[in-house]
Amino acid sequence: MGKKQFSEHLLDQVERGQKEWLDEVEAAIGNKPLRLPGFATVSDMELQSVYSPLDVQEMEFARDVGFPGFFPYLRGIHPTMYRGRLWTMRMFAGLGTAKDTNQRFHYLVRHGETGLSVAFDFPTLMGYDSDHPRARGECGRCGVAIDTLEDMEWLFANLPLDKLTASMTINPPASVLWAMYIAMAENRNIHRSRLGGTIQNDCLKEFIAQKTLMLPPGPSLRMVTDTVEFGAREVPFWNTISISGYHIREAGSTAVQELAFTLADGIAYVEAAIKRGLDVDDFAPRLSFFWNSHIDLFEEIAKLRASRRMWAHIMRDRFQARNPRSLLMRFHTQTAGCSLTAQEPYNNIIRTTTEALAAILGGTQSLHTNSLDEVYTIPSEEAATIALRTQQILAEETGVANVMDPLAGSYFVEALTNRIEEEAWSYIRTIDEMGGMLRAIELNYPQMEIADAAYRYQQKVEKRERTIVGVNKYVSEKPPLEFILKLDPDLEARQIERVERYRAWRNKNKYKKAMGELRRAIEGPEGWDNNVMPPLIEAVRAGATEGEICDLFREVFGTYEDPGTF
Repeated sequence: MGKKQFSEHLLDQVERGQKEWLDEVEAAIGNKPLRLPGFATVSDMELQSVYSPLDVQEMEFARDVGFPGFFPYLRGIHPTMYRGRLWTMRMFAGLGTAKDTNQRFHYLVRHGETGLSVAFDFPTLMGYDSDHPRARGECGRCGVAIDTLEDMEWLFANLPLDKLTASMTINPPASVLWAMYIAMAENRNIHRSRLGGTIQNDCLKEFIAQKTLMLPPGPSLRMVTDTVEFGAREVPFWNTISISGYHIREAGSTAVQELAFTLADGIAYVEAAIKRGLDVDDFAPRLSFFWNSHIDLFEEIAKLRASRRMWAHIMRDRFQARNPRSLLMRFHTQTAGCSLTAQEPYNNIIRTTTEALAAILGGTQSLHTNSLDEVYTIPSEEAATIALRTQQILAEETGVANVMDPLAGSYFVEALTNRIEEEAWSYIRTIDEMGGMLRAIELNYPQMEIADAAYRYQQKVEKRERTIVGVNKYVSEKPPLEFILKLDPDLEARQIERVERYRAWRNKNKYKKAMGELRRAIEGPEGWDNNVMPPLIEAVRAGATEGEICDLFREVFGTYEDPGTF
């Protein structure tokens, strides 16, 4: 048995001192309750008024805390953390056409961004070309429109892909966009084995939260497994899944639910890859995660710390991973879009700063800070610059990057970390008892848990039990922002013209042959011989558009419609 952090003598002293303190408090406040309503985290987790060694007395330093870069990685995945290298400042960007977004990328890189992150419009997210009837009115509205390999080439024009990593927030059509990226890079003589970056590619959380749906759960998981297998064999520096809690939290989950459901998704992906025949250590080092950093500073820090410790135990104890890199939870964090308000939008700068601070103190490897105007539309250059400067000031001026995991040993933070972890394990055990995450999704279990949590939170806001400054307290009338980005109303017509011209100019025989090979692969049984990625890369090289490929997927695998159970 390991050595406890505190001696029995010290705990006795603390217990006596705590009793004396409570006696003083009771004498001072009389019959008034010490725990007044409202002293809870944003996830409605009730908090004590003060924490002491009594709340963490069962912890052992070596077993439960340790040092950065060592199991259980509670304090960070690297021994040097930010002293060795700051987090990647990866601002989410995507607007209008590929050329428009390329200009924004160059602007952000000139101002100090160190990683690219692509936001796609809804037609692209759903696997439709810009000229599809379902895409009308949405082209380039909430991200960039990417229909063709030519669009992908314009998107990354004159950017050093061998020096900058790119992250693409795309899910059902992730394999298609990744195929375009690989083909585009190899057209520049950058071999796929040298490429670094991330595709989100997290199909399971789409059924739970974001709802950019395309294929049923089973075929969706097969497509994800194909990309994991292909990446392990041919693109070793690419993160083939960014297992995402972000959208789960944006849908209204608590911090515990975000943590538990995301890790349960991760377990499902690992199980699927192992079932395919892959060794866990062949692919686990390239799995990554994506967390939401909400407004409650300490709850978010505790959640991020707990996530590393839980994943390390899952990989070591559940999947018997042997490579230490397989145990590391590497993650990107984005500040909470759902915490932004249209009322008094400049307040969003303070919210974003607090959330970014939590992500940094929680040990993130990569960070996006939301812009103050994102609640209205795609960020303007002015707002995006402020958001980037927020990260740079935190990194270079505040001193928060000087010491690794500076809140370790805080009675409150360690107790909250333990509590969040314990409650997340309870959810994971429930999902395991159901038969795993696919079955839990079919039973609508995570969806209903999130819906209930979102309802409870909204009720508290409407009853003013949860304060949102400028919305339900300290309300004032402020004029709208002067610099909201205005998109060109003709961009959809121009994008449709481009995609139609692209189809007309392609070699029709090469296109038909490539699409035939792709069909044979996806109609065949799962396995490397029918891995979708090689024929998919050839299909985009032959001129197939995203929508045409996704239509083939829908034809073979069928489609999925959310049951909308409440």
